Amino acid sequence: MIETVVEILLVEDNPCDAELTLHSLRSSKVTNQIEVVRDGAEALDFIFCTGEYTHRNIENGPKMVLLDLKLPKVDGLEVLERIKSDPRTCMIPVVVLTSSREDRDIIESYQLGVNSYIVKPVDFEQFTEAVQQLGLYWKLLNQSPLA
Repeated sequence: MIETVVEILLVEDNPCDAELTLHSLRSSKVTNQIEVVRDGAEALDFIFCTGEYTHRNIENGPKMVLLDLKLPKVDGLEVLERIKSDPRTCMIPVVVLTSSREDRDIIESYQLGVNSYIVKPVDFEQFTEAVQQLGLYWKLLNQSPLA
């Protein structure tokens, strides 16, 4: 079985937000392979090739993670901590895309090594614009050591 390289891992438990994020990325011409997982435990399984993702190779990890914080099973901060504390995954850019404006979430995210923290706008058009700019920045402008 040939493994498809996933370039963006979207970790989002809200189906409407996931669909809107995917639509926004596609409409901004981001054509990268995107995988969507619905909770923190599934995100960790995907990234670390465990559970239903044991067929994956950790060397073919995502090139970027879009991470919600308020997730079932394992919260986003714990997912972020695990990604950034493992030498095999610590260089993966992680962008928190969440509705939380709480100072403690922002501070803890940066202490754990997040690359960017974006609060989801409530307005549909603002959200779409934010995701489009995010996709363009991280995929086209940002210079990554994982190129």
